[in-house]
Amino acid sequence: MSQTLDTDICVIGAGSGGLSVAAGAAQLGVPTVLIEKSRMGGDCLNYGCVPSKALLAAGKAAQSVRIAAKFGVSATDITVDFARTMEHVQGVIAAIAPNDSVERFTGLGCTVIQAAARFISPREVEVGGHVVQARRFVIATGSRASIPPVPGLDQVPFLTNETIFENRVCPEHLIILGAGPIGMEMAQAHRRLGARVTIIEMARALMRDDPELAAVTIKALRDEGAAILENTEMVSVALDNGGAITVIARGKTGEQQIIGSHLLVATGRQPNIEGLGLEAANIAFDRKGIKTNAGLRTTNRRVYAIGDVTGGPLFTHVAGYHAGLVIRSALFRSPAKLDHSAIPRVTYTDPELAQAGLTEEDAVKAGISHRVLRWRFEENDRAQAERRTEGLAKIITGRGGAILGAGLVGANAGELLQPWILAMARKQKIGAMTGLIAPYPTLGEINKRVAGSYYTPALFSRPTRMLVSLLRRFG
Repeated sequence: MSQTLDTDICVIGAGSGGLSVAAGAAQLGVPTVLIEKSRMGGDCLNYGCVPSKALLAAGKAAQSVRIAAKFGVSATDITVDFARTMEHVQGVIAAIAPNDSVERFTGLGCTVIQAAARFISPREVEVGGHVVQARRFVIATGSRASIPPVPGLDQVPFLTNETIFENRVCPEHLIILGAGPIGMEMAQAHRRLGARVTIIEMARALMRDDPELAAVTIKALRDEGAAILENTEMVSVALDNGGAITVIARGKTGEQQIIGSHLLVATGRQPNIEGLGLEAANIAFDRKGIKTNAGLRTTNRRVYAIGDVTGGPLFTHVAGYHAGLVIRSALFRSPAKLDHSAIPRVTYTDPELAQAGLTEEDAVKAGISHRVLRWRFEENDRAQAERRTEGLAKIITGRGGAILGAGLVGANAGELLQPWILAMARKQKIGAMTGLIAPYPTLGEINKRVAGSYYTPALFSRPTRMLVSLLRRFG
């Protein structure tokens, strides 16, 4: 017989968003059931943000030795112990894991059930021999790698973000299908750690980013030796008797054969909605994810959906943002409405690529009157001192100096983007950034300089010069 559990909130999925809702509710004294069928911490901790950034850090350490000579520092040839590098990656995961553990959430007051959940009615979920009845449900089951229908792929061993961090041998030649953020980050990390890398992309590399900014990152990877084949289709893939992977790719110049030791598929994500019994709960969905309104409620008003499973921006910080809205709505009965206008996105290559709001292309397509401001890193003294002069800031402004979008490519671009996110969220205009007193010398001065360029044409115009000349006559 199934045991029935009555609770206020039942959260399905213990990734970033689900954990945030569960922790918030439990600490407010709300009876909470948290369900996770796999690993606590979800994709971000175990297969995504955390391990990828740890691997990138290892690659950056290796690269710093290679480029030390430009600072007058002698460095011998480096040796990469790839197995130890992956131990470092797992060590980082282990250091963070207690924050997401069953023990921590049990200690907060949650009832944690580690099993697969399935709706059996609009207000009941069956899980691990229990039937959970809740006033509110939150679906936070995330997403997984989307596998393209490439002929032969089902017959070849390939990696995804869920398996690549289990590899303990540096690939001799890593072939990557997809030049989005995951593909580009893994390409650079593995190239710097000693692998030969080829990326195959059907469209433009980093196609969702501003082309002018993306070009800086793409050039950096090519300069480090990564082969990036854009506008190229993967026609077929096969495994030969010796274990090598043979890819046939077709580009503008015809077909070519690429032979590699490992294959990583990084062609996008798909929502984890299978097996949830959404039909039984009267929850509408499609292949893109669960349908929600502006308050993140599904077609069953008892049920919210947050994060990747909704098909919106696929970022950990978006799941966290959604969690905050749900807590406000479900627990405080306060109106909560999505606003994705200033959602940031960062590709953590070196140089980093960071953007929020509209790109120049977005503004043009929407027919919005706009002005583009640019400031190059080479004009910044700190960038010169650290020999990190590649990159630029690119700000899109509208009428009256409204900030429509911000993009940066360069060292620490993700950190430099944050003041722009705040300015856009608070509906501040470009003058707010020009009034900032930035410490010298910092990369942060770039933000002040690019903002100040908005006023340069008027400040040094003929009318202004005439005004100054007139005022000089009065002593």
